[in-house]
Amino acid sequence: MIELIKKLTAHDVSHADLSAAKTLSLPIEARIKSRQRATLNDGTEAGLFLERGTLLRGGDVITDGQGTLVVIKAADETVSTVRCADPLLLAKIAYHLGNRHVPLQIESGWLRFQHDHVLEDMVRQLPGAAEAAEVICEQAPFEPESGAYQQGGGHHHHSHDHEHTHEHSHGHSH
Repeated sequence: MIELIKKLTAHDVSHADLSAAKTLSLPIEARIKSRQRATLNDGTEAGLFLERGTLLRGGDVITDGQGTLVVIKAADETVSTVRCADPLLLAKIAYHLGNRHVPLQIESGWLRFQHDHVLEDMVRQLPGAAEAAEVICEQAPFEPESGAYQQGGGHHHHSHDHEHTHEHSHGHSH
C-alpha cells in the first residue's frame, strides 16, 4: 500500500514531472478527509495520511515522499446545477442557498450544490426562477467554495483559537 503523506505546493508541482503520475478520483466528502484508505484509478491501494484539515481539490498533487505522485481528480457525484443568465437572480439563488449553509460551487452563469430535491424545489419557487433559471440533477464534479470546508471537516466554526487583550486606557492590542 502506498502511504500518501504530503500535498505538494504549486511551486513543487511546477517543477515535478507529472507524466508518470497516478490518479485518484474522489468525491468532495472524501476530499475533505485527511486520513483514509483509497484505491487509485489503476487499482493500487493507498492510505492518505495528510496534515489534518487538508482539503484536496481537483488537480492537486499528493506524494508518498519517495517519488510517487498522485493527481487528485474531483469525481462525478450527484449534484444539482442551477443555470441562470440573469446575474441578479443567480445571486439571489446563491443567497438563499447560502442562508441554509449549503456548500456551493459558484461559476459564471451557474452554481452547483450536492443534490437535494427539497432545495431544488425551493430554488424553483423563488420569484422569477421558474422563468429564468434551469435546475437539473446530474452527475458532475463538485468543487465548492473553500469557505464551507476550509476547516477540513465540512462544517464551520465560530470560535477563535487566540486570546484577546483589551487595554482600554492605551488603545487596543492583540
